[in-house]
Amino acid sequence: MLRLQRVLVACLAMFLAIACGDVVDQVGEPTPTRSAAPAGGAAPVARATLTPTIIQIRPTDTPPPPPPTPTPRPTNTPVPVEETIQVEATETPAPTITNVMVEIPAGPFTLGNNNSDPNEAPEQQMDLPAFMIDAFEVTNADFAVFVEATGYKTYREQQGSPQNWRAAYTEGKDNHPVVFVTFYDAQAFCKWAGKRLPTEFEWEKAARGPEGFLFPWGNQYDPTMLNGKDSGLRHTTAVGSYPPNGYGLFDMAGNVKEWVDSPYVAYPGSTFQDPHYSPDYRGIRGGGWFDEEKFVLATNRNGGDPSITANDDIGFRCAK
Repeated sequence: MLRLQRVLVACLAMFLAIACGDVVDQVGEPTPTRSAAPAGGAAPVARATLTPTIIQIRPTDTPPPPPPTPTPRPTNTPVPVEETIQVEATETPAPTITNVMVEIPAGPFTLGNNNSDPNEAPEQQMDLPAFMIDAFEVTNADFAVFVEATGYKTYREQQGSPQNWRAAYTEGKDNHPVVFVTFYDAQAFCKWAGKRLPTEFEWEKAARGPEGFLFPWGNQYDPTMLNGKDSGLRHTTAVGSYPPNGYGLFDMAGNVKEWVDSPYVAYPGSTFQDPHYSPDYRGIRGGGWFDEEKFVLATNRNGGDPSITANDDIGFRCAK
């Protein structure tokens, strides 16, 4: 009975092995083997032994992951900036001088003086059209702008003279009138500034004011109204240091004499012959810081070589 049970178990095991063969091959179930018969001659029985099988797991076709969602890029918010204006450079920068101009109205005025030096006579009426003239004498700072913009060299500089406008332009003299300039130096500045030098007649009309005075302030000399010899300073002062005349013009007497664009010749109707008269000379008007009363009259006249005359008491102003 016991033997029969063993046979049945063996048969059942074999059946299961055959039925599940495919599964065993895939999952590595034990493969049945036969053992040798025992010495007693008993019938062999099938015994199940476990043989380890390496299971190879093949990757399945996993669908690829969805592409990453693109991260939105930050938008560039424009940063407000100040608007700038680009100005094209020109060969010569525009003038940046500080002088202002005054309009002298058209009309007649009295030219000359019968009671002073003979080169100022005869007195006569002259009619002029309206014109503009600088309220102040041209300063060192103004002239420096011109030189920097153009590279201009004055006659004194070209000659290598130590007495030139730069040497006179010492610290603190930005607003002093430029000196050591010839007529042609002054003319070059005015042309660059879009102006010109005044004529002798224009200068005298402007200096006498709307009242026609002999001095910018009146007909009587007053040493407190100008920088002249009697002031005792013996040097230039800042332009506009003294009261203006009736037209609003400063330093039309004293401080520096001024170049004008007229030949130094006799007035119409004059019989006086000044040995210094010359159609090649140019007029110099007004008085400087070293001049006494009669030389600071609005009617005072002088002349000089336009090419070389350049002193420490001669400057200019422009007109147009």
